[in-house]
Amino acid sequence: MEQKLQEILGKAIPLTQAMGIIVERYTGKELTIVAPLANNFNHLGTAFGGSLYIAAVLSSWGLLYLRLREAGVKGSIVIRKGNVEYLRPVTGDIVATGTMPSDEVFGEFLGTYSRTGKAKMVIHAVINAEGGVAVKFEGSFALVR
Repeated sequence: MEQKLQEILGKAIPLTQAMGIIVERYTGKELTIVAPLANNFNHLGTAFGGSLYIAAVLSSWGLLYLRLREAGVKGSIVIRKGNVEYLRPVTGDIVATGTMPSDEVFGEFLGTYSRTGKAKMVIHAVINAEGGVAVKFEGSFALVR
């Protein structure tokens, strides 16, 4: 699954290649992606805010993509809204982990999509740095036919 997502990101979102994004780990509940600092630094030598945001979005979007693929559900996933909180600088590689809501919430999401052809769900992601949370992300994603 991780390899398929890696291919899709590389083809559909060319920016991921420039960022050096690697799909590292998928558990069904979480998706972790990594982007090397060497490709994503700012004028201060820390991770660029835009790269942090993109990594958080992609860890969430990719997680939803893989869960839908496992469920045999097809549709277009788009981000509706994203909120990010930058809590501390990231001085190493960007490691973003998206986390699925409960199975109950996911089931309701699938039910709504089945009935109406569209549904929305919130997914959270974090980026840790130096022993603590550096970035918090909350994204509202829509699935449409």
